[in-house]
Amino acid sequence: MPSLDDVSLLLVWTAVAIYALAFIAYTIDLARRSAQTLDEKDAAAVRERELVAAGGGSVAPVGPTSLAVAPSQRVRPVFARIGTSLTWLGFLFHVGGDVTRGIAAGRVPWANMYEFALTGTMLVVAVYLAVLFRYDLRFLGALITGLVVLLLGGSVFAFYVQVAPLSDPLKSPWLVIHVFVASLSTAFFALTFGLSVLQLMQTRRERKLAAADGAPVRAWGFLRTLPSSETLESLAYRFAIVGFIFWTFTLIAGSIWANDAWGRFWGFDTKEVWTFVIWVLYAGYIHARATRGWRGTRSAWLSIIGFAAVLFNFAVVNVFFKGLHAYSGLTN
Repeated sequence: MPSLDDVSLLLVWTAVAIYALAFIAYTIDLARRSAQTLDEKDAAAVRERELVAAGGGSVAPVGPTSLAVAPSQRVRPVFARIGTSLTWLGFLFHVGGDVTRGIAAGRVPWANMYEFALTGTMLVVAVYLAVLFRYDLRFLGALITGLVVLLLGGSVFAFYVQVAPLSDPLKSPWLVIHVFVASLSTAFFALTFGLSVLQLMQTRRERKLAAADGAPVRAWGFLRTLPSSETLESLAYRFAIVGFIFWTFTLIAGSIWANDAWGRFWGFDTKEVWTFVIWVLYAGYIHARATRGWRGTRSAWLSIIGFAAVLFNFAVVNVFFKGLHAYSGLTN
């Protein structure tokens, strides 16, 4: 009879497979968005030719707001809805895998690298799905599900370990608080990252449009259905602030826990230093966004670099740097 840990692993792999299907559905949705904008552009060109032939003059070229058409003429986002439904299904299996791992271990399931990834990616999906109730960010679905497939699937391959007892420093209530809040912060940073990537793409398209002065511009077609770069930046900024607040708490809680475990608040351990580096990067991003001279492309790059530092802190610092925070579990 399979153990609870085996059941957990089966549920996790099932979640990865469903997330992969959701990624495909979201990708098809982006392709359909591109096709939709091309169809509208062709229709506008036909109308213009008809008006010119009838002596009625020309019409304005189709721009970024050309999607404001009658609902009956819009392409319904069928694949976006399929992708979201699959993401919900994958999330349920993901939660099941996380919970059964915790029951098998007899503790919260975030005590080593595999469990960090398991819980962290679950929170990324949870925050994305929760945000959908307020904002229609299904255009981020392909990026979020693709990221989760890579991180979760890769972690199962590279970081999976059998359930093991906690080391002495981890036997603390701060394990529940500190690691959970850090994972929740990372989830908001992931959304900020995705929006910043799209912001850069949209900014490039908008600059091409401005320089082309009405001439055709080569760009990803789905970008025409997305909000402006300024709107994407504003939304990314909101998520970054939430993530930054949680990360600040993570830094403070980690110092308190360090004092309980090792008798000092700060010791320049590699993990502590990188946690502070990430805090500085996002503090810089928030300050840059609040300062008009650093809005736009430069602040977006700071956001992307900040999330790259988060991934580096997880995947590289935990494995290749020795210190008091060596809790990867890979040497067990």
